[in-house]
Amino acid sequence: MSQSSPRENRSEAADDAVAPSAQTSLSPLSIALIELALAAGGFGIGTGEFAIMGLLPEVATTYGVSVPVAGHVITAYALGVVIGAPIIAVLAARLTRRVLLLSLMGLFAAGNILSALAPDFWTFTALLFISGLPHGAYFGVAALVAASMAPIHKRARAVGRVMLGLTIATLLGTPLATFFGQLFSWRAAFLMVGGIALLTVALLFLFQPRDKVQDGASVWRELGAFRRVQVWLSLAIASVGFGGMFAVFSYIAKTTTDVAMMPVSAVPIVLALFGIGMNVGNVVGSRLADLSLNGTIGGMLAFNVVLMTIFGLTAHNPYMLCLCVFLIGCGFAACPAVQTRLMDVAADAQTLAAASNHSAFNIANALGAWLGGLVIALGYGYASTGYVGAILSFAGLLVFIVAVVLERQEKVRSA
Repeated sequence: MSQSSPRENRSEAADDAVAPSAQTSLSPLSIALIELALAAGGFGIGTGEFAIMGLLPEVATTYGVSVPVAGHVITAYALGVVIGAPIIAVLAARLTRRVLLLSLMGLFAAGNILSALAPDFWTFTALLFISGLPHGAYFGVAALVAASMAPIHKRARAVGRVMLGLTIATLLGTPLATFFGQLFSWRAAFLMVGGIALLTVALLFLFQPRDKVQDGASVWRELGAFRRVQVWLSLAIASVGFGGMFAVFSYIAKTTTDVAMMPVSAVPIVLALFGIGMNVGNVVGSRLADLSLNGTIGGMLAFNVVLMTIFGLTAHNPYMLCLCVFLIGCGFAACPAVQTRLMDVAADAQTLAAASNHSAFNIANALGAWLGGLVIALGYGYASTGYVGAILSFAGLLVFIVAVVLERQEKVRSA
């Protein structure tokens, strides 16, 4: 794997686009408050995205549909993320980042509050689709804002601090929303998420400084990101390489009870281990990425190939299952690195590239869950999702190697 220095693989265009001088005068306290506001939005989005999974039975009962049909709302939200991220990033090219962040979080708040009031199932589904639209663009712009306030060798850590909102949501926000949803009504959970979004709007309004539209910003410049091969390769790394994590996680409840023969009461503990792993991976991975972007991405993909294989072989053992689930959650360590790499290779079209990263992660979610369900349906058992994860991680590693080789060839030609 390429063990690049912190400043390696950073183009001058990327540096200029990520670190506007307007941000350098901010005090440490101001930066911390801005990052808190950005992370609060990530916490709200993460809570809303995952809480619905634990409330499907209640939603199905309310609207008189089956649980599998109710599951279509998850697909609708994911579709909103995949479609919304690139489209919003392009259409909003002439907006300042402050205005864009406020608009995105306002739309997310409205979508969730109206979802709580939806009179019928298909209205509810449509509103969840709308709620998903700002997801990717928000995280993309938030990452750019965080990176713009950090020194070049600490950008990944800044991105990681914003992503903490998402990882903490898996550990605290989602269980809390699910608890309130089951105690009162699933509608209360959506009102809670909408409230978090409105709080984020207030925090952003107070702490995010006014900025200017970047010189030369336009729809066509943003679309230029998709003319860069490295952007497509980085998105492919996320779409394929992280599918393995979702292949295992999507069926971890049944793996826990049917393969490891643990009681149903142990499922929340296993899920908590995954959430703890995500938080550990985010913190550690962002620090490693500041030392070596390529080393972190390639190293984590290789690590996941081995780890997923071990999971498939040892899932019947409760102790090994718990250990592997925690370490699979730690695989989130590569996320800040991939996000930062996208900002580098996109040069002056970073908003679209950064937002599209979350479209790629939702594709990984769908791909991993689909392939995992396929091998289970073929009779290979729930533990076989580990082998699916290993194959997807290996495929992502191959894409990464191709990206690095092409990158080095380009450097040689331009030298």
